Amino acid sequence: MNAPLLSPSGLRLLDRRGFLSRGFDGLAGIAVASLLAGKADAAGGGRPGIEADRPYAPRAPHYPPKARNVLVVFCPGALSHVDTFDYKPELIRNSGRPMPGAERLVSFQGENGNLQAPLWKFRPRGASGKMTSDLLPEIGGLADDLCFVHSLTTKTNTHGPGENALWTGFTVEGFPSMGAWVTYALGSENQDLPAFVAIEDPRGVAQSGPNNRANGFLPAAFQGTPFNSTKPIRSLNRPDGVSADADRAAREALRVLNDAHAERHPGDEELSARIASYELAARMQLSVPEAAGVDREPAHVRRLYGADDPDPVRSGFARNCILARRLIERGVRFVQLFNGAYASGGKLNWDGHSALKEQYDYHGSVLDRPVAGLLRDLKQRGLLESTLVVFCTEFGRMPMFQMGTYGRDHNPFGFTCWLAGAGVKAPFSFGATDPFGFKAAEDVVTVHDLHATVLHLLGLDHTRLTFYHNGIERRLTDVHGNLIRPLLA
Repeated sequence: MNAPLLSPSGLRLLDRRGFLSRGFDGLAGIAVASLLAGKADAAGGGRPGIEADRPYAPRAPHYPPKARNVLVVFCPGALSHVDTFDYKPELIRNSGRPMPGAERLVSFQGENGNLQAPLWKFRPRGASGKMTSDLLPEIGGLADDLCFVHSLTTKTNTHGPGENALWTGFTVEGFPSMGAWVTYALGSENQDLPAFVAIEDPRGVAQSGPNNRANGFLPAAFQGTPFNSTKPIRSLNRPDGVSADADRAAREALRVLNDAHAERHPGDEELSARIASYELAARMQLSVPEAAGVDREPAHVRRLYGADDPDPVRSGFARNCILARRLIERGVRFVQLFNGAYASGGKLNWDGHSALKEQYDYHGSVLDRPVAGLLRDLKQRGLLESTLVVFCTEFGRMPMFQMGTYGRDHNPFGFTCWLAGAGVKAPFSFGATDPFGFKAAEDVVTVHDLHATVLHLLGLDHTRLTFYHNGIERRLTDVHGNLIRPLLA
């Protein structure tokens, strides 16, 4: 028998026979793991059964849902909770003094100054008497229909990663958006419109751009389709000089050829998916102009939203809100509605570092009436009974001004979102920040908890909704997330 090979330091070296033996052990382990994975899939797992040629076909949830559709109103730039919905009498009483225990607090952009009271007066609203500020009086007036979460926290104090975390659960890029997960799980009730639509603000695209609506590692069919009331879907219009009849004839000829090609290549899922995407695009040439026909709305509806405002940003966002309702009305599963654009010193979004009062006065006038009109319109049409509305931002802002400025720095430690519609209590307030609005102090929740709750209201268990990627069963909530049960009606 050969003596074992030893290195100069005395360590045992791997000989050829040992290498082959261990190599076969490794291959056997891979085979066993593959078989176990196959059994898990056969048992159902968390992956929906998706037909390659019908990726948007409606699919059953895990259990009976409260909501069929989701509409998320998102305010890029970090809307200040202490100036809108989080009433803090101690902050008002101690304005101008250092915050106890944080006299020299350094945050995202540097050292902070003294505590600063809200720049708008808070008043009781509705029968519930919920205190909200005069910055958003129309939304505040609907407080009896809203479910507030005052103890939300996130992982980062930077805008791009903060948007990523809010939408995908991860601060880095490359992960699927919440809308992609929802449409992957449930499909859509309208096969002539995209299942997931991202309505961009008239002022531009949010900081994280396409990643907010990305499919990540999910099939490409589940990425969000971007357009708004004035910006049509790209490459959807008929080519110049091609009549409607000629276009229909060409599509019919192409369908025949595609069907024949698919028959010659059975089981080619990529081919089936590509054909399905082209066929949807053809149907969208008719369905999208009709759905986006905001000008068809009667005058009283346009007035409700403020869609005829002479200011192009205010009217543009109001028209986007009408578009959101029209898409929900037509069965689009998931709609993102952005109020604000990219980093611009707070000029185009809610990033109020230096001139918060001046900038928020304008941004509030863009946001308030249209979103209140949207909620009223959804309610009077009976759509709130089946639609979950979520209002959120990537993080909050500090209860003090930054040193030497008239603005507030980033605050990921505690901020507010609210929900309305299917499956949530209203009026209701959950959680709380400390007396100054600095950190979540009661019933602290994370973005993962918010995601788990949204999925639950759609009839989805966040621990079962998975996709196998790079050796991991990925989830929207990663390995985190707890259902916020007190919010549930």
